[in-house]
Amino acid sequence: MDRIARIIVDHARYVLAATALVSLVAVAMLFRMDFNADVASFVLEGNTTGETFKELQEKYDAPDPINVVASLPAGATFREPDGIAALIQVRDSLAAIEGVVAVASFVPDTNPLTGEALTADTLALVPPAALVALVEQSPVAPLLLSEDGRHTLVLVTPGDDAVAVARAVDDIAAPDGVELTFSGNPVVFASVFDKLTQILLLIPPAVIVLLILVFTATIGDRRLSALAMVPAALGSLWTFGLIFGLGREVDIVTVIVPIFVIVMGSADGLHFVTHFQEESLEPDPVVKVRSALAHVGTPMILTTISTAAGFLSLVATPVEPIQQLGLFTAIGIVFAGVISFFALPAIMSRIHVAPRHHTALLGPRITRGLRRLVSSRVPAVVLSAGLLVFAAVYVPRLEVNPDQLFFFKDGDPVREAFDRTEALFGGATPLMGEFVFDPAQGTAALVAIREVSADLEALPGIRRVFSLADVATAVPPEQLEGVLAGSVPLPVGPMVSDDGLRFIVFPADFSNADLQGWLDFADAREEVRVLTGMPVVWDEIARLVLRSQVISLVVAFALVTAMLAAAYRRWRQTLVSLVPILLTVLTLLGFIAASGIQLNLLTAVVSSIVLGVGIDYAIHFVAAIDYARREGDGYVLRAIDRAGRPIVANALGIAIALSALWLSPLKIHPQISMIMWVGMTTAGSTALLVIPALLPRSGVVAAPVAEHTSSR
Repeated sequence: MDRIARIIVDHARYVLAATALVSLVAVAMLFRMDFNADVASFVLEGNTTGETFKELQEKYDAPDPINVVASLPAGATFREPDGIAALIQVRDSLAAIEGVVAVASFVPDTNPLTGEALTADTLALVPPAALVALVEQSPVAPLLLSEDGRHTLVLVTPGDDAVAVARAVDDIAAPDGVELTFSGNPVVFASVFDKLTQILLLIPPAVIVLLILVFTATIGDRRLSALAMVPAALGSLWTFGLIFGLGREVDIVTVIVPIFVIVMGSADGLHFVTHFQEESLEPDPVVKVRSALAHVGTPMILTTISTAAGFLSLVATPVEPIQQLGLFTAIGIVFAGVISFFALPAIMSRIHVAPRHHTALLGPRITRGLRRLVSSRVPAVVLSAGLLVFAAVYVPRLEVNPDQLFFFKDGDPVREAFDRTEALFGGATPLMGEFVFDPAQGTAALVAIREVSADLEALPGIRRVFSLADVATAVPPEQLEGVLAGSVPLPVGPMVSDDGLRFIVFPADFSNADLQGWLDFADAREEVRVLTGMPVVWDEIARLVLRSQVISLVVAFALVTAMLAAAYRRWRQTLVSLVPILLTVLTLLGFIAASGIQLNLLTAVVSSIVLGVGIDYAIHFVAAIDYARREGDGYVLRAIDRAGRPIVANALGIAIALSALWLSPLKIHPQISMIMWVGMTTAGSTALLVIPALLPRSGVVAAPVAEHTSSR
């Protein structure tokens, strides 16, 4: 490391200039920042079920609508003239919004008796009896009107900018006595868009502040704590610059990339400044940089690779947003590692660093406590046994959470709107399918389809199945012929193609078993070409999530094991380093089950992330033990004096810093915070306690050097 240290110190100006130049380019790329609030888009892409759903939507020009539930007070109904007048007022207000393509309700747009537009102004000219007849004769009234008549569903089709339309729809003024509830995917997208902005503005700065506070409490120097954060902060900046430079967008998954880069990338910076502080009395900056790199240079390289490997394992999963999370976070970790190895030493070589402060709140207490704990194998045995029992009890209870709104907190207006729509009309996101149908056969082919539709509707968990077969007997023959020919539109959009008939399934309260029963029915009946929709897509995502958990863990373990074996070239050191992280992953999976969080799109991959990050503690501790072994017995105690503080500081720093995720308006982020608390504290404690228990007792024999060091 002597040559590298001399190059860094002698050329510090050029190293820092290059770092500043790349940072300025990254800042320039931030002006290309864009958001992707379309949650459906990234779960539809990259899997067969999602692609099938998209193809069916495009075939029938049936984009996701905005569902507007209009409700009247008790005693009033939409079957009465006053209720119909209020509904027409709502419909016209929605249709007037810029970007709205169509508005569908059970009230026709024109008066079938006169052919004139049916508006709030012309409604007074229609006799009350005729108005009631309009409701009774409407082919979609059973679909869009509740049984008691108090609630009706209005479907708003947005244009290209669904988010803008959803925001505008939410701002319309309801008629007196009418309550409006909005749901559907565009409403979700609009809510997520606002939340993404809030997350980026609040959480990364809060994470940095919390990390600096924890580091200061451990090493007793605010300036050094801030310097330790420089690689992580710049690594995050460079990563976002790369994302936007490539034309990528931020979504609910990738929004957490800079947060992960900051907390994970801070480890190497902390280890370097801590060891540099140990050599602060040395006047020669080259010697100080060389000494710090001699202690932590190789571990910094290994931990950068291992952490990046943990994230890169996510690229092997079959879910595209998870692949992007893994790829870009791994790149950010490498950026932070490079900055820690070159730019940070260049900065440190040009400033004065005071000796270790005695004002550190945690440092001396940590080392004294650890030295006492490792003097016996009992604490390690008790800890390991407890963790294994906990994992044995709860890991078998691990399940996949199928909730498609898993990222929204309980009580969120979006979630409540979806629940209300589902209770009244059978789901805010209905399923869609296609019957095999030849329009040339005319209305005769609708009879057989009606029988299949009735059989499907009779399955558990289905409230209603709607297609043209349902209205065949409710409209005049000439009107039905016009609908089949496409010349007469329906409120629910196109229902006929050259070779098929679209149908809509409104579910009731259904289970995964019910959903699988519907899919089995569709596969078994030749009259049904396809049955799909967001519930089907999320069911497939749940399966992919479970597969992702297995794949990412296997790949992460394989990558980390290969890296450690190549670095150590001794199997004993490799296996000793893997034991703590194996205990950590088992504990983490048990906690996910015990807490009720369960596996979803993000929590399913956190264990692989913890594996890549948690192995860092074992790497740094084993490296410190190897370095201290040269001075004879007591090497574990000397390693604790050297590496104990930064390991504990980093584990606590990551856990405490990710507490900032509780500021997030999304439910998933506090869950990740809890998971990382368990993961980091378990990884740090098992590394510092279990590894000494696996080594000869000569490592914990008190020696004068160790006693002197621990008293600092």
